Amino acid sequence: MPPSLSSSSSSLSQLAAAVLGGALLAAGLMVVAAKDSGPTEFHTTPAVGWRTIPRVQTAPLLPTPMAQKPLMEGLPAQPSTVGFDDMMTPESQASGTLTTVAAFLAGCAVAVFAVASRLRPQVPAPEASPAMAAVTSVYGHQDLAEVPTVFGKDTDPTCLRRRFEAMLRKGQESICKAIEECDGEGKFRADAWVREGGGGGVSRVMANGRVWEKAGVGLSVIYGTMPAETINAARQRQANYATKELPAGERLPFFACGLSCVMHPRNPHCPTMHFNYRYFETEAGDWWFGGGTDITPVYVDEEDMKHFHGVYKKVCDKHDPEFYSKFKKWADEYFLIKHRGETRGLGGIFFDDLNDRDPEKIFAFAEECLNNVVAAYVPIIEKHKNDTFTEAQKRWQLIRRGRYVEFNLIYDRGTIFGLKTGIGRTESIMMTLPEMARWEYAHQPEAGSEEEKIMQLFRQPREWL
Repeated sequence: MPPSLSSSSSSLSQLAAAVLGGALLAAGLMVVAAKDSGPTEFHTTPAVGWRTIPRVQTAPLLPTPMAQKPLMEGLPAQPSTVGFDDMMTPESQASGTLTTVAAFLAGCAVAVFAVASRLRPQVPAPEASPAMAAVTSVYGHQDLAEVPTVFGKDTDPTCLRRRFEAMLRKGQESICKAIEECDGEGKFRADAWVREGGGGGVSRVMANGRVWEKAGVGLSVIYGTMPAETINAARQRQANYATKELPAGERLPFFACGLSCVMHPRNPHCPTMHFNYRYFETEAGDWWFGGGTDITPVYVDEEDMKHFHGVYKKVCDKHDPEFYSKFKKWADEYFLIKHRGETRGLGGIFFDDLNDRDPEKIFAFAEECLNNVVAAYVPIIEKHKNDTFTEAQKRWQLIRRGRYVEFNLIYDRGTIFGLKTGIGRTESIMMTLPEMARWEYAHQPEAGSEEEKIMQLFRQPREWL
């Protein structure tokens, strides 16, 4: 059928259907109008006769029930001698006629409105923005049923990129195993994913463990483009780059591989621990390493702090006698919550944009730092995981976790980089946040309390060794 005939036929069908619907609506309104127009009501009860009874005026609702005569009366069955017309006065009949006409006209109006709505030209929905479609395509992530052997694109297993990924995978496996053994109940779930733009990762998360409320260890291997502002800022901080200053707006292809972890225990006497070790490389040939391990207690135990810092000083001294003092100071400065004037925790080591020596030497340093996470952290947890604590101590822990959230979302470079560029997997980025945190307006620890003692350390970092 030609389009014009098809359209006309469709319109007529729609008109007929709408008029029929309007007629049915009018009929319904006529019945309602007829029933409501007279001073009497027509009632029926099962298994009894029919009878008209005077309309009962309903009393207003009151707080206490009022005794009323039942509206329905059971009567012996008998033939009804009252016709429908007999139950309507002449005045109500005239009113009913007018109401019927009004109802029919209302039904017709509904029909015309329905047809007009159907025949009105339909405006097509706007197409998706090409820019947004591109973002979805480039930065999309797909979950995998199985973990791939390797995420990197390099075919040479001896290249630094492939070896760094393999080192991080090994570290992720050994650390998760040690944490499961210490917890005794919790198990890590593993989620593997790939990026449409290249790369992927494995996020391993433990929730509702006996010792850890939440623990996450996430591997990411990313291929993408970096804004010029990012590499320019890195150059200003420390790193030495072969490329010249990039013009604003220019993007540089890069490769990044990193392993990040945060562990939030249940017991307030057990500290939170974080580490991250990463390697960046640009298409222009620039490269650098970054990372560190830090600890965030909510109650200070000096022996614990000496142990934790002692492990990393030993590692640092093995590679460069200046590393520990330099990286410890860097951690105190980096983990500062500027708007609070206090640090997130009690430090550790932190370094970034490190490329001032042979990359193999920095690789070896990062590897040894990662391999000492368990030795630095787990003995502290074993020492305190069965300590008793009060509700007030738990409350203080949640307040300090609120500070942890503030730092991660406002200042943490990795979090900001992943969210701003859109290349990060959101669940993997947010994996580092605690499940519970607390904010209290203008909270101040009680003078002379253990809470005030550690607050002084947050405001004025000290040396532990």
